[in-house]
Amino acid sequence: MNNFIDKMERKIGRYAIVNLTKYIIGLYVVGYILQFAPASANITRFLSLDPYLVLKGQIWRLVTWVLIPPRSFDLLIIITLLFYYFVGTTMERTLGSFRYNLFIFTGMLLMIVASFATLLVYSKVLGLNSEQLAAIMNLYSPAFSTYYIQMMVFLSFAICYPDMQVLFMLFIPLKVKWLGIFYGLVLAYNSFMAVKGSNYFLFFAILSQAINLLLFYLSLGKLNHMRPKEVKRRTEFKRNTQMRPKGITRHKCAVCGRTEEDDPNLEFRFCSKCNGNYEYCQDHLFTHEHVK
Repeated sequence: MNNFIDKMERKIGRYAIVNLTKYIIGLYVVGYILQFAPASANITRFLSLDPYLVLKGQIWRLVTWVLIPPRSFDLLIIITLLFYYFVGTTMERTLGSFRYNLFIFTGMLLMIVASFATLLVYSKVLGLNSEQLAAIMNLYSPAFSTYYIQMMVFLSFAICYPDMQVLFMLFIPLKVKWLGIFYGLVLAYNSFMAVKGSNYFLFFAILSQAINLLLFYLSLGKLNHMRPKEVKRRTEFKRNTQMRPKGITRHKCAVCGRTEEDDPNLEFRFCSKCNGNYEYCQDHLFTHEHVK
């Protein structure tokens, strides 16, 4: 997958939108302004991702649904948007503009696919007629929003920075990984309850973004160790590698004498400026006196 993405980046990477999160939040601001329009106008009902109406010719809904903010306007929305901006820009710096664009737009595309999958279930599987489809799609189509896309951006952030601390509820210091686990469990529970209650709108919306998160996880190479070729390579390596005599280590710091047995997370490097094969741990590689 990484090779394919790298090829795409070489070909079309120059078209990536830099600082995409800023523009997404700008769209939310426009959405909030539209929500303050007179109730009689009800502009936002013409923007939602309603696949039934898209097939009736209202194709602008394939784009305008991103204007609908992920949550209603309240006193905490400014803090929420600032947090979205922090998480989004951090992920863009981590992944690069092209890969971050790819993650966001793939999520949007999968959300559109999820809306039509829901329409198919209600029309072909459950057998609703045209009037029933129009009514139920108009009622529940707002479930297809950017809320779950932003949720997956946060979960991808938790995958990349599990030990970073944030202030939960503005004053509780908490590691991101625990928030990620909590929100993951909430999404799993919501999916289960959606299937149990035949709310396929919510189920397909969450499922589409879970697929996007899985694709992101695979792109990081986290599951490479489970590939059959990699498992075979490790097995052959262990079989062909002779066991070291007890007490003999591979690495030893020439300053402090620590080895990989003292701390398996220690990194060791040889110094090119020392005369001889002197190896140093990460704490003394740049601070030792060179042997001349």
